[in-house]
Amino acid sequence: MKSVSKFLVVLVAGVLGASPALAKKPKPQPVPVAPPAAIPAAPPAPEKVASVEGITEYRLGNGLKVLLFPDQTKQTITVNVTYLVGSRHENYGETGMAHLLEHMLFKGTPRHKDIAAELTSHGTRPNGSTSWDRTNYFETFNANDENLKWALDLESDRMVNSRIAKEDLDTEMTVVRNEYESSENSPLGVLFKRLLAVSYDWHNYGKTPLGARSDIEGVPIDRLQAFYRLHYQPDNAVLLVAGKFDEAATLAQINAFFGAIPKPARVLPELYTVEPVQDGERQVTLRRTGDVQIAAIAYHVPPAAHADYAPLQVLVDIMGNQPAGRLFKDLVETQKAATVLSTSLPLAEPGMALFGAQVRAEKPLDAALKGLIADVENGKARPITDAEVERSRTLLLKQIELNLNNAEGIGLELSNWMGMGDWRLLFVNRDRLRAVKTADVQRVWSTYFKASNRTTGLFYPTKDADRATVPGRPDVVALVKDYKGDAAKEEGEAFDPSPANIDARTQRSKLPGGTKLVLLPKKTRGGAVVATMALHFGDAKSLMNRGDVGPMTGAMLMRGSLKHTRQQISDELDRLKARVDIGGGSQGGAVNIETTRENLPAVLTLVTEVLRQPAFDAKELELLRSERLASIEQQSKEPNTLAFTAFSRIFAPYPRADVRYVPTVEETIADIKAVTREQLVAFHKDFYGAQAAEIAVVGDFDPKALAEQLQRELGDWKAPKPYTRVASPYVPIPAQKLSIETPDKANAFFVTGTAFSMRDDNPDYPALVFGNYMLGGSGLKSRLFARIRIKEGLSYGGRSQVQADENDDDGGFLSYWIYAPQNYAKLQAAFDDEIAKAINEGFSAEDIAQEKNGWQQGRSVSRSQDKELVRALAAKAFNDRTMAWDAELEKKVLALDPDTIRKVLAKYLVPANFTAVKAGDFAAAAKTP
Repeated sequence: MKSVSKFLVVLVAGVLGASPALAKKPKPQPVPVAPPAAIPAAPPAPEKVASVEGITEYRLGNGLKVLLFPDQTKQTITVNVTYLVGSRHENYGETGMAHLLEHMLFKGTPRHKDIAAELTSHGTRPNGSTSWDRTNYFETFNANDENLKWALDLESDRMVNSRIAKEDLDTEMTVVRNEYESSENSPLGVLFKRLLAVSYDWHNYGKTPLGARSDIEGVPIDRLQAFYRLHYQPDNAVLLVAGKFDEAATLAQINAFFGAIPKPARVLPELYTVEPVQDGERQVTLRRTGDVQIAAIAYHVPPAAHADYAPLQVLVDIMGNQPAGRLFKDLVETQKAATVLSTSLPLAEPGMALFGAQVRAEKPLDAALKGLIADVENGKARPITDAEVERSRTLLLKQIELNLNNAEGIGLELSNWMGMGDWRLLFVNRDRLRAVKTADVQRVWSTYFKASNRTTGLFYPTKDADRATVPGRPDVVALVKDYKGDAAKEEGEAFDPSPANIDARTQRSKLPGGTKLVLLPKKTRGGAVVATMALHFGDAKSLMNRGDVGPMTGAMLMRGSLKHTRQQISDELDRLKARVDIGGGSQGGAVNIETTRENLPAVLTLVTEVLRQPAFDAKELELLRSERLASIEQQSKEPNTLAFTAFSRIFAPYPRADVRYVPTVEETIADIKAVTREQLVAFHKDFYGAQAAEIAVVGDFDPKALAEQLQRELGDWKAPKPYTRVASPYVPIPAQKLSIETPDKANAFFVTGTAFSMRDDNPDYPALVFGNYMLGGSGLKSRLFARIRIKEGLSYGGRSQVQADENDDDGGFLSYWIYAPQNYAKLQAAFDDEIAKAINEGFSAEDIAQEKNGWQQGRSVSRSQDKELVRALAAKAFNDRTMAWDAELEKKVLALDPDTIRKVLAKYLVPANFTAVKAGDFAAAAKTP
């Protein structure tokens, strides 16, 4: 449950956003915790409002808008409810209330008393998010009638019957406060908040959805209840159902569950505050602990529904694109900055466009700031070119088209546009992007990006007032009336994601050169296809003393080949509507591809060129070096980075020259500085080849033609140095306790765990995996999460996980949590108590039965996602495994009894063997009364 903005998601992602995923998760019939109520007699039939590109809108008699987006290629359904209320609708003393209420709606209703348990038992992927203009809740689950009926019953019930109780607020407030504290750890995130606050005089867009700490702590329960009753009503909500379902039957169920809710008699208040025109440059300065300097500038821009927003998007990309963007060319390539960024906030009312640069400590910040201002406000001196517009337009349209191929992911995107006025604005804006002319981009540049409309870290006086008048919100109803859009996407096949069916449909072979192929052809929405390739390098001896050469080699591959520059590669991938990620580490490389059937051959040819013929351009190497140093230096004092690094080093007792060694932050910086172009060239020549590789492809493609192409392109590609897997055997590690001080950090981080001898074919493995799932791996319902977050409100989030390899016996358990440093003793006590209960008391048979159901359904949901499935197939191919291994694991888990689970947990989770590392500003916490 997060407060969301595009800028914050991209720039202020914390350790939780990068949490390791659980193993793939399958699908049985759910055992609901709270059985759905019987469907009441249906109210009058819904009214069909509009249909655009496969998405159809209906209107119920009580005002609820319903969007149906059937996609028979998925074996999942996503139910998403968007309420047209966000932080923009909060009053004085209520900042953060919309986000706090989002959390409270997971606390239950009189009928659905334990929503966390229900979400888990149905194997869902749930969450909620809050922005300035809207709040949404969603869950993705296996496509079957029982699950869909349950989800519609749940969402209709908590729309008007949620338990907004004082005792729940008391614990959840501390969780939300912890989330706020976590956001305070990032200087870039805090600077963003300051820019908004200074840019807006009166409008609520000047406050982020997380709100003020004092409001989070002090909001009275009666005001929260009143806010809920006012805004959480059918006439202020939009329900989206996407995935595999029967449209007519689903609409009837929706009408029965939601249509029975009376249309409210109240009238929503009309918001009338209009931000005045900014009349001069504004200044904000932030001083906090850190190593990387930041310069940022912000400008008021039109709302997303305005016709100027599309050319504005193009302009923002022209500025911030990498490596073609003007900011990149003028600041990064000239070494004035390490990295640059640009974004615009798409909002219902006039929003903001922001530009920034990160500058290493030894570089002057003024030069970067002056360069930012010169580039962004220099519209007349350096006019926009047609080529720049076409490149950015191609990128933006590619992103939209690929997102529209994903029935699950489109829910959040449509939620944002609903908050901005209407879901069809997504397509209106796409059409506007198609029609953008260079003159349009030039016009918006000169209209909005001027000194008097700027908020920055410096103050510049001006004699002549040159103000930017930003247009207000258009008439959205008139704008989207009778809009038709493009023809609906081609539909794919209904695919059964069971292990048996996947194996039956999968074609496995080996190229003459040694590359293993795992091909799963199937019809997909829009002809989508995904592919992954894993390369394996060298051996323990040949990889010694390589430092950061391997990772830097992998990072350089997409930065230019002997035939194409970095920019040409980027442009070609945009033209081919492809997303490609290529990287490498010390022991292997990886390629991930997402494209369409007709473009796959050309994409593979380009990827092969990049892999086999990298240029290792000296200039690009220096740019990469600067970017990586800035990134590492920025994280060098973060509690999560320091704690995880220290924890990992304890469990990797290898010498500095060993490829398995875990370097300190300082050693990583030294390694990056020491890498030379000659080392990269030599590493690529010695280790890169396809004789030890796996390639997996899932989606709409011709398997025979693909195999022939891969043989032509990769069949003769062999590395001179042979490959032998570097083993990582179990090494007993004495328990250690380590505390790291991180001054001026509001949030702390805790990681604990133990190592033990185990491979994933160990007879105890199924019980350990499932026991951990119940203990700390299943999210909302897990014992640790329920205790630490939900009951005691000590942490915004954390989890536990079990690690076991297919080849080595180096197994382990770890758990990690963010928290306020003054709460460490309470967090440790709660963690220790739950571990003791798990190994001494175990879990009840009833809880185990429900959790087994959710665990299996969750694995099925994972196999339904092509991106996850293709990675799983490639990983299994390394040891010549099939999905039958998954089926056997599920069979063993489903046969587990309570006593076996408890005994296995007690065998491996020995508290005396736990190593624990905590990082935070504990000195300051000790001084706080």
